[in-house]
Amino acid sequence: MPTLRDVHVGESCTVVKLAGTGAIKRRIMDMGLTKGTKVLVHKVAPLGDPIEVTVRGYELTLRKDEAQVIEVSDIVVKA
Repeated sequence: MPTLRDVHVGESCTVVKLAGTGAIKRRIMDMGLTKGTKVLVHKVAPLGDPIEVTVRGYELTLRKDEAQVIEVSDIVVKA
């Protein structure tokens, strides 16, 4: 299944599952990334880390390893 790390700039998606465990999973959930949440990818740094997204109306920056544990679906390219 694709993860948030696989989503390109300008695409949106829906969170399906958090594959992480422990503190990482709790931190991601505390930031508002829960099942069914819509996410829009705004920017990706030149080396791919960090990733800037919009979730629940605010800007959020995630590291690659955090984005890797967020499984997504319904990837849509915004025109």
